[in-house]
Amino acid sequence: MKSILLDTHILLWWLANDSRLTTKVKKIIASPDNKIYVSSVSIWEASIKRALGRLEFDDDKLLKVIETGGFQEITITMQHGLVAGNLPRHHEDPFDRMLIAQTKVNNLTIITHDKQFQHYDISIIWA
Repeated sequence: MKSILLDTHILLWWLANDSRLTTKVKKIIASPDNKIYVSSVSIWEASIKRALGRLEFDDDKLLKVIETGGFQEITITMQHGLVAGNLPRHHEDPFDRMLIAQTKVNNLTIITHDKQFQHYDISIIWA
């Protein structure tokens, strides 16, 4: 069993059944052999981008997809904050820095399409 964290855009692509998700990634997310995590930071990021008019999604649909998918929530801890703050400055986006920190602290693999993640010593599945 792999423990996998979804980057925010991967979660939103999953929600929208977006064609940018590869068959490989769809199988990984849907497999009952994997434990899929969603960070509270992703919901925060998506909500802020929606408030700025950069995203559209339905709260109820998003939460239902997370629930029916059996995804687990990861909340932000003090340890995550310390690790995020001490990461090298390869990536300046605070949401992504937190996802990277959570990946490190919780020993997860992250699914992302963001090439900036490759600068960190984390396990990545490329979407």
